[in-house]
Amino acid sequence: MGRAWCEASPAARATFDEADEILGESLSGTCFNGPTETLNRTDVAQPALFVCAIACYRALVERDGELHPASAAGLSLGEYTALHLAGVFDFGDGLRL
Repeated sequence: MGRAWCEASPAARATFDEADEILGESLSGTCFNGPTETLNRTDVAQPALFVCAIACYRALVERDGELHPASAAGLSLGEYTALHLAGVFDFGDGLRL
């Protein structure tokens, strides 16, 4: 989960590294290597999905330049990504939420 983005983009890799530092554990290791049973736990899956979404966004910005979306929306956990991208809270706060 997210490994291909990290291999293709320094910005995506930096996002996972930042998340690991904020959390004080290797979320990236679980995302990339499992085990699936751990990754499927809500307390792991939710931050993993948030980090993957932000890593993807940052990789696209790195590749294409600054993006200027007119709006952002998210369903369920996607709300956290949308709120972060809209500037409501920073990455660390979103991850801790």
